[in-house]
Amino acid sequence: MADPASLRVDDRDPRGLRRGRGVTFSFDGASIDAFEGETIGTALLAGGTRALRVTRVAGAPRGMFCAIGACHDCLVTLDGAGPVRACLTPVTEGAQVTTHRLVPPPSDPQP
Repeated sequence: MADPASLRVDDRDPRGLRRGRGVTFSFDGASIDAFEGETIGTALLAGGTRALRVTRVAGAPRGMFCAIGACHDCLVTLDGAGPVRACLTPVTEGAQVTTHRLVPPPSDPQP
């Protein structure tokens, strides 16, 4: 796996991009360091987190897939509400982000 620091823009970026000020938020109770201007998904990927939600029926992990908001694989719960797409939602200081879990559908009653 690549060094997480190498996955982020720094002040030597040849395109002139500049990193925002440092912020901290939590994901499933763990403290995550990020920078203003990053999305939740970007900050989690740079920090090594790959699974952002689990599927409703199988409980299979899902993470960033399209990274442009077209799919729903990166859904997370933000500050107890949501879901929101981690790939589009800017990170904010003190945000409480959790893995998005849908309630499984009820099983069919047996006749």
